Amino acid sequence: MRIIGGRLKGRSINPPAGYSARPTTDFAREGLFNILDNEYEFEGLSVLDLFGGTGAVSVEFASRGASEVYCVEMAPANASFIRSQVRKLGIDGTVKVVRHNVFDFLDICTLKFDIIFADPPYALENLASLPEAVLSRELLHPGGYFILEHPDTYVFADRPGFVKEKRYGNVHFSFFTV
Repeated sequence: MRIIGGRLKGRSINPPAGYSARPTTDFAREGLFNILDNEYEFEGLSVLDLFGGTGAVSVEFASRGASEVYCVEMAPANASFIRSQVRKLGIDGTVKVVRHNVFDFLDICTLKFDIIFADPPYALENLASLPEAVLSRELLHPGGYFILEHPDTYVFADRPGFVKEKRYGNVHFSFFTV
């Protein structure tokens, strides 16, 4: 996986063989950041990355100038890998890796963010409840986005706060705001 833009553009994140996370494809990540490029100045943004996986999305935000990125990942091996990549890339002052269950983290989080991104396992039993779980906790600054990556088996257009859905191959991003 390569970093698409910003000061780390072209650098790679290479998880070991057998890594347990399904990363957002470079194609989908590039599409997502093209959308965000048109709507945000990344410099100074605060970002929450839920279900961090490989950390690629967190690294992409940091590379583009986000001032703080919280990357929440429950799997110990994945959290350790993300920490090692963040250190290797020299962005450990920007990206904070939190090893925690996402839903429990949402319950205790007192911070507010400009963007919240979630790429849950597609087989997650309560994936459909994520928009309400995030938006009901008032973690977004006004005008901020909650972006949920999901397969095409989910449709969120009728949910409160839904703004739009974008598709890149088999990857769907639903955007919500408060």
